[in-house]
Amino acid sequence: MHTNKHELSYCCICDDSCVIRENSCMRYAVLGDVHSNLEALNEVLGALKKESIDEYLCVGDVVGYNADPKDCIKIIKPRCKKIVAGNHDWGCVGKFRLDWFRDLAKEAIAWTTLLLDDAEQEFLSNLELIYEFQNFTLVHSSLFEPEEFHYFTNLDYAMKSFAVLKTQICFLGHTHKPMVYIMDEKGEVSCCFEQRTNLEENKRYIVNVGSVGQPRDGNTRACFCIYDTQDKSIEFRRVEYDFRRTQDKIRATDLPQALALRLFLGK
Repeated sequence: MHTNKHELSYCCICDDSCVIRENSCMRYAVLGDVHSNLEALNEVLGALKKESIDEYLCVGDVVGYNADPKDCIKIIKPRCKKIVAGNHDWGCVGKFRLDWFRDLAKEAIAWTTLLLDDAEQEFLSNLELIYEFQNFTLVHSSLFEPEEFHYFTNLDYAMKSFAVLKTQICFLGHTHKPMVYIMDEKGEVSCCFEQRTNLEENKRYIVNVGSVGQPRDGNTRACFCIYDTQDKSIEFRRVEYDFRRTQDKIRATDLPQALALRLFLGK
């Protein structure tokens, strides 16, 4: 069982003297790009029950692409302590321009929007772009110009994001590909694709947590991340899920049928 070593932490929103929790050592589950995939989400949460998780976080795109947006919102909303906005989340409520999206994504957003009730749309609309707490930050895409949802695919974007990063670690998603960018004390940036990364005090990290609901690294298994502040580690986990059931649900709707094939290809 994971044990906590306690220290006082203070609220950065209201009054510095307002104690909000005592928890220096935590195990966080960081989820991203669920994309309305209920089967994948349920398998991920099932796996996490064995991990002594203290808090759940989400880097956005709860909805889009797959057939169960309402159920995924219903599960994610109370489970995650903090959720930041993804481009699909905001696209479904008119807060991000639809001409940015490719045709498959645009059709999925239009389909999803029709399903959402007022409370679900309000939930997505109220999601913020950035969250900072203690030594980590959450954002969906690049930390610079987060409202533009740049695809974080190169070292130039990494350098620009490190330049505005105020914490040691930034968790993000958007590309659906798990990886870690590491900046050393000299300001040099490298990439890591290992399952586990051990954190060092003199380095900073930008972590793409991968995708629960639509992996794009050629691996069909759902992906998520565990951040352990006691072990000072970040670890990617993969779980099998019944993607064929998810495919069948897509085929039974007016969603673009090509989205079912993507789940089989992991791309």
